[in-house]
Amino acid sequence: MRIQADDLRQKVQEILIAGGSSKEEAEIVTDHLVLANLSGHDSHGVGMIPAYVENLKSGYLHPNQHVEQVSEAGSMIVFDGRAGYGQVVAREAMEKAIAVARETGMALSALRNAHHIGRVGTYGEQCADAGLVSLHFVNVTGHRPLVAPHRGADARYGTNPVCIALPGTPDEPQIILDFATSKVALGKVRVANNSGHTMAEGLLIDSSGAPTTDPGVMWEEKIGALLPIGEHKGYGLALICELLAGAIGGGGTIQPENVRDTRIINNMLSIIIDPDRLTEQSYIASEMKAMCDYARQSPPRPGEKPVIVPGDPEREQRQLRGENGIDVDEETWRQITASAAEFGVTV
Repeated sequence: MRIQADDLRQKVQEILIAGGSSKEEAEIVTDHLVLANLSGHDSHGVGMIPAYVENLKSGYLHPNQHVEQVSEAGSMIVFDGRAGYGQVVAREAMEKAIAVARETGMALSALRNAHHIGRVGTYGEQCADAGLVSLHFVNVTGHRPLVAPHRGADARYGTNPVCIALPGTPDEPQIILDFATSKVALGKVRVANNSGHTMAEGLLIDSSGAPTTDPGVMWEEKIGALLPIGEHKGYGLALICELLAGAIGGGGTIQPENVRDTRIINNMLSIIIDPDRLTEQSYIASEMKAMCDYARQSPPRPGEKPVIVPGDPEREQRQLRGENGIDVDEETWRQITASAAEFGVTV
């Protein structure tokens, strides 16, 4: 079905409020989820509601939490998300880190123990809106691994996203590079499974390590695995995310001695930079414009669409889906409806 963004916001807010969230918290989480759908990232959109409801019922997700500052040493800050909605606590951590970066020129933020923070690009955009450059490295703990290491036959870590964001200039919009270090995000596999579609070749392996196009292998008792981007290079980047966010940031890694049940806990290590401390804004603007134009002007290969830069697809999708509505497959909507019924909400 196709649903207008405002209607979807209203329904999701009702579910979150019934689950114990304040109106303010429900609005923040809902806006984040629906923006992910609008941006074309359905994997991080309203389809996460059933998982959130399950974690609420299990006591793994704590409504109405605010980020706790654990320590601050100069421009380095450590936060604990208290297993609250990641969309709330990660935003609050970024607000503090942005303030520090504006004061000192750079901030390093380690966020631990946040429930699922959603689309990481949102926090890159938050920094870019403040005129700052940012780098974000994320891992996930609390449930079984999902991605096989290079040469490996089973899953050993999560989809471990990376985001690098540059603020826009008068002539060039924000550059938002946001990607999972797996070839595909688990949420996209979930959408394919719910829609009855197969996956492209080269994205998944089954529990024996054999290639498969069946998204259902990620929900079998003997789970399959996603594959890393870029073979050994993507695996190396994913492992670095795991260690930066989980070990260096102090939130824990997905190694088997740590808790594994069905909770979704994210840790994020972020570096926020004030570019004004490095060079003139006019120079940055001219170079960004010239370089992005140079890249876009490369003639597309036969059968390919024109060249774009990071951030272009999300801007295009927001316009299209904002005008035409958001498609939600039947199974995902059934799951959302069932989750709403858990709290007595009719969708």
